[in-house]
Amino acid sequence: MATWHSEILITTSPLQVRPNSWNGQAGATLDFWGVVRALEDGHEISGIEYEAHEAMAKHQMELIAEAGRERFALETVLLHHRIGFVAAGEASLFLRVASAHRGAAFEASAWVVAELKKKVPIWKKPIFVRGQDPTAAS
Repeated sequence: MATWHSEILITTSPLQVRPNSWNGQAGATLDFWGVVRALEDGHEISGIEYEAHEAMAKHQMELIAEAGRERFALETVLLHHRIGFVAAGEASLFLRVASAHRGAAFEASAWVVAELKKKVPIWKKPIFVRGQDPTAAS
């Protein structure tokens, strides 16, 4: 029987993952990095300011990890989200899933990210480069 491992993290520090920290018993391990784009709706940004209701966000992330475990027979879910200012080109999200088969890992990864965006109280505010804010008065 596979062992279950989950790790939920909300941090203001840059996201990092230990090398070789994957589950060696799983047949598939998939990492996803969500990186802040330099453009938001066609306008240049310096980064994104993320805010969260931390206790509720962590709770929802734990529920999503557990639901992913059950739905996709996952052996591992590492779900890390950065809050505070995250510059363009830096990661705001890290997700690792491990399962017996690659199909389940790919499906689970997409599902976890979609659920996170729907259910986790983390809000983002793009920080536009001077003169690029489409909501600013002319």
